[in-house]
Amino acid sequence: MIEIEFLGPLGNKVLQSNAKDFYDLKEELQQIPEIRIWLKDCAIALNNEIITSLDTPLKSGDRVLLLPPVCGG
Repeated sequence: MIEIEFLGPLGNKVLQSNAKDFYDLKEELQQIPEIRIWLKDCAIALNNEIITSLDTPLKSGDRVLLLPPVCGG
């Protein structure tokens, strides 16, 4: 089981998933309307490292963070 954490305007929610890769996880998250609208704009971190490929495998115990773009000053 992996843990997915949503930061900022996504509401600081935490979900769990059995997804085996980011393709499966993306498909699963697209079923949640309030998350789906952010997916294309979010950076994704796996165990505190930004990833750039959906081919990255996931394993039990992994922690995924979805980081939406934010403005600050």
